[in-house]
Amino acid sequence: MGFKERLSQELGQSMKAGDKIKVSTIRMILSEIKNSEIAKRGDLDDDELLSVLSREAKRRKEAIEEFKKGNRQDLVDRETEELKIIEDYLPEQLTEGEILGIVNDTIDEVGASSPGDLGKVMGHVMPKLKGRADGKLVNRMVRETLEQT
Repeated sequence: MGFKERLSQELGQSMKAGDKIKVSTIRMILSEIKNSEIAKRGDLDDDELLSVLSREAKRRKEAIEEFKKGNRQDLVDRETEELKIIEDYLPEQLTEGEILGIVNDTIDEVGASSPGDLGKVMGHVMPKLKGRADGKLVNRMVRETLEQT
């Protein structure tokens, strides 16, 4: 079963179960996929679907931070629930130790030796971690590792 078919099936199950948040979240995901397909003028491949999900997860994380600053716990709770639903469809996230290992291998691979090589390292490491690690975390780890060399 394809990813969109799985979403459609789970949408139906959630509607029958009366899970309003899951229904709205899955509808939002399907809408974002459709918009991306329209922009591309074709179907999305697995990497592009992963990008859509990652982008939506990132939006939720940023919204949670902003709502926390505004003392809006009701909205923080809603965004957190949506984030959990989105993360169910993302691949399992890597641990910091696993990310650090990939970062170190990539630094050796590209021959980076100073913080000025951050862009070069990020350009090589992010495709390896696509959808399995937060970009901000990876950026921080690469920066810290390069500063130690």
